Amino acid sequence: MLIPRTENLLEVRDLKVHFPVRGGIMGQRDLGSIKAVDSVSFTVRRGETLGMVGESGCGKSTTGLAILRMVDITGGSIILDGQDITNLSSAELRPMRRQMQMVFQDPYGALNPRLRVLDIVGEPLVAHGMAPSRPQLRLRVAELLELVGLAGNMIERYAHEFSGGQRQRIGIARALAVNPNLVVCDEPVSALDVSIQAQIINLMEDLQKELGLTYLFIAHDLAVVRHISDRIIVMYLGKIVEIASRDDLYSDPKHPYTQALLSAIPVASPDAEAERQLNLLEGEVPSALNPPSGCHFNPRCPMAHDDCTAREPDLEQQGNDHFVACHLHD
Repeated sequence: MLIPRTENLLEVRDLKVHFPVRGGIMGQRDLGSIKAVDSVSFTVRRGETLGMVGESGCGKSTTGLAILRMVDITGGSIILDGQDITNLSSAELRPMRRQMQMVFQDPYGALNPRLRVLDIVGEPLVAHGMAPSRPQLRLRVAELLELVGLAGNMIERYAHEFSGGQRQRIGIARALAVNPNLVVCDEPVSALDVSIQAQIINLMEDLQKELGLTYLFIAHDLAVVRHISDRIIVMYLGKIVEIASRDDLYSDPKHPYTQALLSAIPVASPDAEAERQLNLLEGEVPSALNPPSGCHFNPRCPMAHDDCTAREPDLEQQGNDHFVACHLHD
């Protein structure tokens, strides 16, 4: 049966990922659950880069892993290219994995230093039967290396022989080996030097244009996200607090948490940096095991009022393609 193509490559509906916590002798006592991702809904449009930002522990990476079915899903659904993949078995999910791949955060930990580049990049090709012979495998891996800006004759070298930036290029080549539509990028440049970050970001933009890729780009650096994203999701403690286009989010942030994040971005001019007012957040991020009632951000919000503790705000539209979950905009 042909599945009709829609504008959205990915639809995430009411996604929940809760991790049970146990204690006591032999871990027999149920202490509750960590709500790493709690009722999150969004779409990723074909050919766009959707950025996802927030502090460490807000659920960004867990959302990415859940989309790829790399962690167990507690509730909700994931629709990839019109097909519900939420409850597919491992065997049923296998052909779908060609459509979605991941670029990991740590280029050192993501590649086995004892394997040659031929084996690292070639592994998904072999797994999906896309390289019938050894010569074809070598040729395809060499092509992939050249695609990401490395020499094709490097296929016999081992991962430990490469720099961090080169290793991340190898990770990108591995992700692209099976011609995916969706690439989940989990902080792909955070472990790299600033100068190398720019090279990798430019490479990813070039590859997106050339191959028609769709990115979910997870990061904590708002300057990087601003450069590469079309739209941006802001998460806090497992919840989405704001979704907007890049320009709208940076020019008119509506949620107090987004405003605080943006105020912390360094500016190039020392004079402007000295004069601007920082919107510093007080306190620590609450525990996802016992989140605050109402709006999760209310204990740290300078504008919180009674409604913020009494009930949870809905994610509502506040202008063209701009959504915010905040009682200040009810």
